[in-house]
Amino acid sequence: MRAVCLKHVPFEGPGAFATALTERGVSLERYLVPQDGLPKDAGNMLIVMGGPMSVNDPDPWIEEETSFIRSALHAGTPVVGVCLGSQFMAKALGATVRPGKALEIGMTPVRLSAEAKHDPVFSTLPESFEVFEWHGEVFDLPKDCVPLAGSDIAPLQAFRYAARAYGLLFHLEVEENGIESLSRECTPDLTKARLTAHHVKAATLPHLPQLHQIADRLIGHLLSPQR
Repeated sequence: MRAVCLKHVPFEGPGAFATALTERGVSLERYLVPQDGLPKDAGNMLIVMGGPMSVNDPDPWIEEETSFIRSALHAGTPVVGVCLGSQFMAKALGATVRPGKALEIGMTPVRLSAEAKHDPVFSTLPESFEVFEWHGEVFDLPKDCVPLAGSDIAPLQAFRYAARAYGLLFHLEVEENGIESLSRECTPDLTKARLTAHHVKAATLPHLPQLHQIADRLIGHLLSPQR
């Protein structure tokens, strides 16, 4: 079994997802798409990470990656899209991605949708819980997708396409060094949101074990045999 991870900047990696895959004996290939280009295929699972760019930017690689993700989704490959990755999924499935009302940075409460009660992963979660965020853009629900969670600023925070493709505007996978990297590389976002790196990190650290537990459960579900 091999998983493929599409990265967009060096400082946003698969974090806890990599741990969950390693523990299950799955190899993980990482591609920094703007520099390396796309892999030959999506493997047995595709993980699409975040980045400060927009899926609406005119760079040629963005259109190529959107097509690559669309092919993986239509082929029934298990997919997890995180932040920018979820925006890529939404765009690949025909939805609009646009600026949100405000930046969402740090721990943010999200609420489950009614449909989440029937989802194999989200049905195990509390009705409201906190997730780690770092984004400015939001998206509409793509056609044929199931809404799973939302917040005040982003009514759609998570969705599922078919049985095994999840778009998450939030970060379940982030680790302590990932929070530090984001704070260092994206300082203007903190300034705009009137937050400090210390505040974001201090508020997030207590929640990481729970977020990583959900990340592990999600990977476990995506790798389980199809019923």
